[in-house]
Amino acid sequence: MSDHKPKREYSAHQQKIIKRYYDNIDGIALQRLSDLVGELYLAEGKKKEKLWQNVQKVMEKLKVPKPRVDQIMAQKNPVMVAELVKELQASK
Repeated sequence: MSDHKPKREYSAHQQKIIKRYYDNIDGIALQRLSDLVGELYLAEGKKKEKLWQNVQKVMEKLKVPKPRVDQIMAQKNPVMVAELVKELQASK
């Protein structure tokens, strides 16, 4: 029994949607990080810890330097994430 999935065929329309998604993935990730800042201010307990994990994943997707990610994750201060979002938006 083979574990290989058959190759998926996409219509031209679907291919364009997929291409636009990957062309804009940095902007999507930056928007997600921005949304997470607001959620961090409102969250408590276990939900807040899960949000911090998500923040770390998004920062890695955005290729934020590891020392900066480590610093933000060590302090877990939403203000630092907000400042990072401002910097990233300014550099676009």
